[in-house]
Amino acid sequence: MHTTGMKKIVGYVRNYFIEVDKRILLLSTFFITIFIFINYYFGVNKSISTLGDGEQYLSWYFIFLTAFSFAYVLFAIFNHQNIFQNKNFLILFLIAPAIFSWKMVFDVNIHFSNNKTLNIYWNQVIYWPFKLVVVSTMLFIIWKLTKEKQPFYGITIKDFNFKPYLLMLLIMLPLIAAASTQHDFLTMYPKLKSISFLRNHLHNGWYKLLYELSYGSDFISIELFFRGFLILAFAKWFGKDAILPMACFYCTIHFGKPLGECISSFFGGLILGIVISNTKTIFGGLVVHLGIAWLMELGGSLGNLYFH
Repeated sequence: MHTTGMKKIVGYVRNYFIEVDKRILLLSTFFITIFIFINYYFGVNKSISTLGDGEQYLSWYFIFLTAFSFAYVLFAIFNHQNIFQNKNFLILFLIAPAIFSWKMVFDVNIHFSNNKTLNIYWNQVIYWPFKLVVVSTMLFIIWKLTKEKQPFYGITIKDFNFKPYLLMLLIMLPLIAAASTQHDFLTMYPKLKSISFLRNHLHNGWYKLLYELSYGSDFISIELFFRGFLILAFAKWFGKDAILPMACFYCTIHFGKPLGECISSFFGGLILGIVISNTKTIFGGLVVHLGIAWLMELGGSLGNLYFH
């Protein structure tokens, strides 16, 4: 493994925690802890899922905006500057939760086949790539309108080395293996079981492979949005201080996931944010995120086989 690359990443993380305002870090961590407790104790995300599309959209927008704004409000208070008076920042700040609220709520319902079962399958397969195209298009328009001089929100392989990220995946293996024995994890994973209704076709591995590739495409849009857009677009005003608001926002999109996954997403979001803040490429985070997602699919499959 490429130890030099890994040392660099460890150095990035260490420097961040040395330089970050400890008051804002601790208050933001306390805030997101309370936010997580409220969601899981009162079942907020389950209640939202029973609402109509418009109410769901507004509910998620409020949650995302609250999470995203907390650290920025603290930065404004502690640094004695009203960052919200900056019109360009304010526009992007308000647009960001709007984009991801659409992604959370919008469903795909296209007529592919007269076979009802296959039609459900193809709508599931197109679901994530369709959202990737729409989110990427929206972000590309923003990137063009804001006349950014940097590559499109971290889409660059300049100086990219994938080896340290493989080492990060290896470190995650025991944690995923442990999670794969837990009931709440096995209830949700593998996502592949959502196409178990395709009984007559599941002997054909292509249906499973296509589904997993489609599922994987979701992590491209997540990395582009959170690590690309929310870090690199906001860094021109806040530098590394853009990482913490992103991590809080990122945590809230996991409110429907197992509790352990939601908690770890805050810290994972911080680390991936620190990495892209320094490397300016989303591909490291993408390697880690995709690797974890597909390992969780594998863990869920094996766990359900042995423990259920």
